[in-house]
Amino acid sequence: MRVFVTGASGFIGSAVVSELIGSGHGVVGLARSDASAAALAATGAEVQRGDLDDPDSLQAGMAGADGVIHLAYNHDFSQPVAAAQTDRRAIETLGAALEGSDRPLVIASGLSGFALGRVITERDAPDPVAYPRVASAQAALSLAPRGVRSSVIRLAPTVHGEGDRAFIPTLIGVARRKGVSGYIGDGENRWPAVHRLDAARLFRLAVEGAPAGSVLHGVADEGVPVREIASVIGRHLGLPVVSIPAEQAAEHFGWLARFLAADTPASSTLTRELLGWQPTHPGLLDDLEQGHSFLHPS
Repeated sequence: MRVFVTGASGFIGSAVVSELIGSGHGVVGLARSDASAAALAATGAEVQRGDLDDPDSLQAGMAGADGVIHLAYNHDFSQPVAAAQTDRRAIETLGAALEGSDRPLVIASGLSGFALGRVITERDAPDPVAYPRVASAQAALSLAPRGVRSSVIRLAPTVHGEGDRAFIPTLIGVARRKGVSGYIGDGENRWPAVHRLDAARLFRLAVEGAPAGSVLHGVADEGVPVREIASVIGRHLGLPVVSIPAEQAAEHFGWLARFLAADTPASSTLTRELLGWQPTHPGLLDDLEQGHSFLHPS
């Protein structure tokens, strides 16, 4: 296959590109900058310059493509609605070009917006008010009856591995600044996680064969108690591990507090049965124990 990938030079996207090329597929990657373009070209991928706000560049990247993996997203937590609207418009552009072709469109989503008090499955639907990005997933799935083999991969909030610069490094940075490794309340709330290389394989399997309208979960660790994460961080940094009262969480953790307080365990049983996906890389705690997350200032 020839696959057009947005977000191709990012933390997850670069792993997806390597997975695709390693499995014999051709890749065209969307790149906003010279640095991203150079990094993509070095992998053997073709480069399409542009971004999500430029529909012409999206259409050009899709020329001759057998499928699309859409990973690019503006993770600006101060403007979640605007970011979601940009994402939805990009999906509409990609979907319009694929309509009636039965070619695949695989998009990345997340596991926010649930308040179930139980393990989230692929059959559960999030609250679109609580999670504006839901509109993007709905837009992608609505393409299935229109001749697009669309699927949505809900990624665990922590996609980890060497080079991660998201939630876990941010939590490590907070610990360094505050002088304690903290968790909220009793720390029994659970965080799903997946290694980036396992996530990359799932995207490859989805673009190759996920049925139209599939909702998939990129989850390896169903739910790691946040207190256990804080304990590993504290041990590596030589810091005390402490509980932060809920009313002080926002001051202590900043924007991370609302994510760190969530209890969103999630299953990927249906995904594994459907696509034969089996995570093989280290889980979150084992990955943290390897130490690479502590090598860079955060």
